Amino acid sequence: MNRFRVSVHIVPRKGLLDPQGKAVSDALHALGFADVEDTRIGRYIVLDVRAESAAAAEISAQAMCDKLLANPVTEDYQIASTVTV
Repeated sequence: MNRFRVSVHIVPRKGLLDPQGKAVSDALHALGFADVEDTRIGRYIVLDVRAESAAAAEISAQAMCDKLLANPVTEDYQIASTVTV
């Protein structure tokens, strides 16, 4: 078994209210960053996983997201990277 580090980004679904993201967008606009159209505040999770391959580590991380880490009703997730540790 190899050890892999899997990075996951979890954010509120597009179209759902994100109060933190709205507050950050408003603050950025107030500071003169008018080019910011939308801000989504989410979570960044790093998992160290033992698996046979990077693909198996990603499948395991997806199952973790589906069952616990992300709320499938209100959040989307993306596996950002998988590297050997």
